Amino acid sequence: MTHHEPLLRAEGLHAYYGDSHVLHGVSLAIDAGQAIGLLGRNGMGKTTLIRTIMGYLRPRAGSLRIDGRDMTGAPPEMIARLGVGYVPEGRGIFPNLSVRENLVMSARPGLNGERDWTLDRVFHTFPRLAERQSHGGQQLSGGEQQMLSIGRALMTNPRLLILDEATEGLAPLVVAEIWRVIAAIRETRIATLIVDRDYRMVLSQTDRAIVLEKGRVALAGESAALRGDRQALAGLLGV
Repeated sequence: MTHHEPLLRAEGLHAYYGDSHVLHGVSLAIDAGQAIGLLGRNGMGKTTLIRTIMGYLRPRAGSLRIDGRDMTGAPPEMIARLGVGYVPEGRGIFPNLSVRENLVMSARPGLNGERDWTLDRVFHTFPRLAERQSHGGQQLSGGEQQMLSIGRALMTNPRLLILDEATEGLAPLVVAEIWRVIAAIRETRIATLIVDRDYRMVLSQTDRAIVLEKGRVALAGESAALRGDRQALAGLLGV
């Protein structure tokens, strides 16, 4: 029997900001093509976990493996090169570059040389970006910037896409559009790790989910089962 190795496996991660111990032994596994939800109230460690996975924060203990390779403490560019795309909270687009330039400068083939996500495909997925391709990043609305941030991550042809606060602060129509795109990405068998305040949408768009409380995994399981556990969710998410 072959041992199944997930695309990404984090085990027992402990992370600190200075003296502040934020992650307390968090474990997480993501299979190829799987959608995982990451839930929890503000300040419970979600973004810290993502920053640790992405290599921006070095864990003090625990391990991170991608495709079975030990990537604990590896720098962000090495994590990205292994096919992990990141849509950060705050979007991080280049304001002085046009929409097209923002996308083209991120373009690279996937790990096996695949170029499934091209400029044309991103413009087809986000018609709004196609209309505004010559506009500068700073001229875009918040929703358009978020679309651009997702499009830019897709241009790297990732195997795993991490979305931190995918719809925060966006108008309802734009929020619906972002979730439509997340569903479409899922259909393409790119694995996703999704953080968003709308726990109902997260649980409806993922296979499994974990809920963090004070830097620990307080709840984990199939998203459909967690959706039915209103009491536990209410206690942990304050909803």
